[in-house]
Amino acid sequence: MPSPTRIPWPAWAKFLRRYGLENLAAWLLEAGGPLNVLGAQALFLGSPLLQPLLNGDKIDALANLLEDHDEGQAFIEYLRESAA
Repeated sequence: MPSPTRIPWPAWAKFLRRYGLENLAAWLLEAGGPLNVLGAQALFLGSPLLQPLLNGDKIDALANLLEDHDEGQAFIEYLRESAA
């Protein structure tokens, strides 16, 4: 069973592929480095404001993805494997 933070990955990958953004997303995750952690903190802090736009679980999953380097790398690999 996938981790709860990985449940939205297929939907995210499908969205990114639909708009041709999977390579850009992978590059941003790789190049973001410490900025990813700042983005995660912004998502955690802004979560109440984003609730009308996104499910809280998806916000938390994205924030965890940005905050945890290993999760970010795993998502990059997932994007590249699902594109192949």
